[in-house]
Amino acid sequence: MERDMQFLFEVSALRNIRRHWSRFLNIDFDNVAEHHFRVLWTALVIAGREKKGDTAKIIKMALVHDITESRTGDVDYISRQYVEREEELAIRDILKNTVLEKEFLEVWREYEERESIEAKIVKDADNLEIDFELRELAAKGNPSYKDLGKHRKYIRDTKFYTKTAKDLFDALPKSNPHDWHRKGRNRVNAGDWKK
Repeated sequence: MERDMQFLFEVSALRNIRRHWSRFLNIDFDNVAEHHFRVLWTALVIAGREKKGDTAKIIKMALVHDITESRTGDVDYISRQYVEREEELAIRDILKNTVLEKEFLEVWREYEERESIEAKIVKDADNLEIDFELRELAAKGNPSYKDLGKHRKYIRDTKFYTKTAKDLFDALPKSNPHDWHRKGRNRVNAGDWKK
């Protein structure tokens, strides 16, 4: 029980780890816990549209995919050139003697191998999540989305595994991050403000 409690506190600490993209873009970017949340939902959307993968495994994989960052910190495309992270050691220590150890160590390793459809879907969601965040920033007037266009297109063309992830990426420039509340049921179109 003690190790399980420690694990739960450690996972909660992911909300305190900043993602390194903020240093390039000089903006407030999602923390690692927020990143995990959207990766999970994005992976489920990709799996649903692809009609592939074990949903339970995808959820577990999305939850575990970056938890090593509670010990290694986040690294980006520049810092990866200089920093060697001990992710295998980190995941073993994070899960050691918890009730989740065996199952989630196996799921994490499968994710890292990128052989299964579930691992490919979660990695696509992981890569795509930043594009959603950049699109939200563009809606606020931040030019980073446009500035990083070539780099992100390279990621789309060379790193994405699924057609759905590529389609989502391609649809992002035409999307509006505010449509969910403006076009959804609200006071203006369905409530007491409706004329």
